[in-house]
Amino acid sequence: MFKRAARYGRQYWQLSLTTMIIIVSLILQLVHWTTVEHWLLGTVSLLMAIPLVVEMWQNLRGGSYGLDILAVTAIVASVLLHQYWAAIVIVLMLTGGRALETYAKRRARSELDTLLRSAPQQAHVFRGRKVVDVAASSIQPGDKIIIKPGELVPVDATIIEGSSSFDEASLTGESLPASKTVNEQVLSSAVNLEGAITARALHSAADSQYQQIVKLVKAAAAQPAPFVRLADRFSIPFTVLSFAIAGAAWALSGHAIRFLEVIVVATPCPLLLATPIAFISGMSRASRYGIIVRTGSALERLADIQTIAFDKTGTLTQGKVAVGKVTALGTYTSDEVLGLAASLEQSSNHVLAKAVVDAATAAGLKINRAKHVREIPGHGLQTSVKGHVVLVGQRRLLEDHGVTIPASIKPGHETTTYIAVGDALAGYITFKDELRPETATTLTKLRKFGIVNMLMITGDSQSTAEAVATPLGITEVRAEALPADKLHALDAITKRPVAFVGDGVNDAPVLTAADIGIALGARGSTAASESADVVIMRDSFALVALAVAIARRTFSIARQSILIGIGLSVALMLMFATGRFSPLLGAIIQEVVDVIVILNALRAHTSKDFA
Repeated sequence: MFKRAARYGRQYWQLSLTTMIIIVSLILQLVHWTTVEHWLLGTVSLLMAIPLVVEMWQNLRGGSYGLDILAVTAIVASVLLHQYWAAIVIVLMLTGGRALETYAKRRARSELDTLLRSAPQQAHVFRGRKVVDVAASSIQPGDKIIIKPGELVPVDATIIEGSSSFDEASLTGESLPASKTVNEQVLSSAVNLEGAITARALHSAADSQYQQIVKLVKAAAAQPAPFVRLADRFSIPFTVLSFAIAGAAWALSGHAIRFLEVIVVATPCPLLLATPIAFISGMSRASRYGIIVRTGSALERLADIQTIAFDKTGTLTQGKVAVGKVTALGTYTSDEVLGLAASLEQSSNHVLAKAVVDAATAAGLKINRAKHVREIPGHGLQTSVKGHVVLVGQRRLLEDHGVTIPASIKPGHETTTYIAVGDALAGYITFKDELRPETATTLTKLRKFGIVNMLMITGDSQSTAEAVATPLGITEVRAEALPADKLHALDAITKRPVAFVGDGVNDAPVLTAADIGIALGARGSTAASESADVVIMRDSFALVALAVAIARRTFSIARQSILIGIGLSVALMLMFATGRFSPLLGAIIQEVVDVIVILNALRAHTSKDFA
């Protein structure tokens, strides 16, 4: 316990020193060493004001105006007018507020500390026929590694032998284990829960997902956030009003002490501390959900969004192609068409081929393995069954092989695969990229926040884009957009700030150009995450609305805290201008105001039902 007290004493030395001086001064008062008591209180108060004077001078030289002038004036005036206890109480208020701000920053950085502690340190690597233990940082792409039960995955890797369940909560926030088997990827820092597996490293430790996340959090923590921007809007009017009331009280009464009585209750701790404490708390709260907000200014813009633009594939939709409809022609049934297509497609690694095989498997169809399948790059697959040529692929492939496609079957906005046996069309399969389950409800929440200006910017065709946008109530669609077109589309938006939500490398330029770029499901992906102001680690569109909700609540609490502080301070100034209350009482009451404001600002870190 003594060691902990000593550590806190070192971390918050100014507060500790001030508290010690107060205790010593009380003892001096008890023994009637009044002169020493006053000299001690006055000297320490003026010394503690020196850092404020230096900071104020630096701000003025930098062209910015701060609130420190009120605090400095109150301390100096208290000493000059022999109100030494009022001076030390003001110092106690300032050092206590700074200590609380430091504590809030340390608390907010705990997520980064947890990340750093959780980074994998060692790995079991094959060196020839032997397995040796090495530092995780020494692993190179292509190395063969063993991951035992209970161990952290040292680097991103692909399983080549075995299967197991993995806890990926540190990466995705998902509490349920993910089952992985051969040819599936495991991410660094996931915990192997079951059997031992053998895997091949995809990246070095430095380039793996976990370290990318650590880099992001470090960058967010290191960037200086302009926390005082919100307070600056009120600082000059508040300072002018404070000096005006204090000066009027002095002029009307003819007593300088009246000036001090007013200025003591005008000390600016509520304005100085409310915003940074609320911002730090809100950003820390967001990080708990896997939402990294890079700076305080990004948080401010996120709270003020007027327009929001979305990419389509992988953002509003799942980004996973699935079979939409199977149409059979002639004597064929839809199951026969799907099964025939799957028998060829299982030989291909194409994303559409996987969707066909998955659909056939889900339908319980028996998939016969076709022999001698030939892939025609960019067009489809060909084989021979019982003397008949079987084709699966694009419309052009079939037409090039003399297959007649009825005029009634016209190309639509959906991706389509055609199946032909001999020279006859057996049927066709259309595909769809399904909406994320949470997309509609998330857009509804965003509209409830007052963000009614929404648009989709995508490289897909107009008909494909509208097929997704219309059911979601998005009326403005910019389709067939190249990266440069996306930038032009954002530039043309007049209702700002404008946010853009995207998920891929192709979205990096527009994420940078937007007033607030939101990278969805980046999980450390370099191009998207480094371009964005807000990085959402989990692949959940619902977290976009949650990020906005947290930002708005944080800003609301910061504004509320400032206005509460100003309101109480103005009321106290008017009361103390009457001369009925001592400066010491004013300093003590102002401490109560500070506690109220600071506790209110800390609410940004507490839980809230954002549903």
